[in-house]
Amino acid sequence: MARRSPLPRYTVPSLTPEVGSQVATILQDRLNALNDLALTLKHVHWNVVGPHFISVHEMIDPQVTVVREFADEVAERVATLGLSPKGTPGAIVEGRTWDDYSIDRADTIAHLGALDLVYQGVIGSHRKAAADTEEIDTVTNDLLVGQLGQLELFHWFIRAHLESASGSLITDDSTTEVQAADAGSTMSNESAGVEVNSN
Repeated sequence: MARRSPLPRYTVPSLTPEVGSQVATILQDRLNALNDLALTLKHVHWNVVGPHFISVHEMIDPQVTVVREFADEVAERVATLGLSPKGTPGAIVEGRTWDDYSIDRADTIAHLGALDLVYQGVIGSHRKAAADTEEIDTVTNDLLVGQLGQLELFHWFIRAHLESASGSLITDDSTTEVQAADAGSTMSNESAGVEVNSN
């Protein structure tokens, strides 16, 4: 549960300080998630290897740029509401309810499998935040809904690498990023003709 923001001395016209604080709390969680996503994507950009390296390496950087811009928009909305956005590494660690990304140097499909679950989490939480602000602050709701479209597009870019011709995803049964990465590694090995040890 996110810690409630203090009451601002002022907030935007037509919102009470209590509502401004409520919205800022929701947005601080989104700021933590977006900052974490930008760092995770950059980590993947540096650590992918394998035959699809260059296409995935170059696909990730534009996502980093856009996600950083989204974080800036969210932080500026918090400031507009009269509160102080927290953008430090400590704020991310203290505020997050998810585990740190744990895949280091790995083949591209393993990282993309893990990123599938990362994006699912970010998008699901962004949708909840949009729903939670729909009735109390249409400006914040509009900001979050606009970001969702781009995040979902990036998620499709990731999933296109993980989808079979029949439309199934190799990560369908995965509940953790490690399981999703393992599913991706299995797919990479099978497509490369490497025998997979089932022990």
